[in-house]
Amino acid sequence: MVTIIAAAAENNALGKDNDLVWHLPDDFKRFKSLTTGHHIIMGRKTFESFPKPLPNRTHIVVTRQKDYQGEGCITVHSIEEALQLAREDDQPFIIGGGEIYKLGMPYADKIELSRVHAGFEADTFFPEIDLNQWELITSEYHPKDEKHQYDFTYLTYIRKSLS
Repeated sequence: MVTIIAAAAENNALGKDNDLVWHLPDDFKRFKSLTTGHHIIMGRKTFESFPKPLPNRTHIVVTRQKDYQGEGCITVHSIEEALQLAREDDQPFIIGGGEIYKLGMPYADKIELSRVHAGFEADTFFPEIDLNQWELITSEYHPKDEKHQYDFTYLTYIRKSLS
């Protein structure tokens, strides 16, 4: 099962200048708990936004740069190649950015989306979720608090069967 995992604002904003535009500690904890022990597939810019590779995960970086070598990652040049490398993993995660989400959407079986209840100026956006293809199966609302500046909701979608 290929899972897309993302945090996106109401206007589908993901980030600006290769960084997130909000800080939600509980969302980071959820991301870590879901992705630890799995392959994480991302674009080069997303990989380069990390101070260092994330522990206990296999990093697969999709880039057009033929000679790219990031420390602690496997480099590939297509989403198909990334998914092929992750085929032994029962749940690889596509973790961004915007272009990689678009490329990965046709291959995904599940979306784990943290919807941040605000709008942001951004230069990277999450693709629209086509509700003809996706079914919302769980929704868990979290109000803002002393650690979280914005309300947010964890949304889990699964691809509708074609039957």
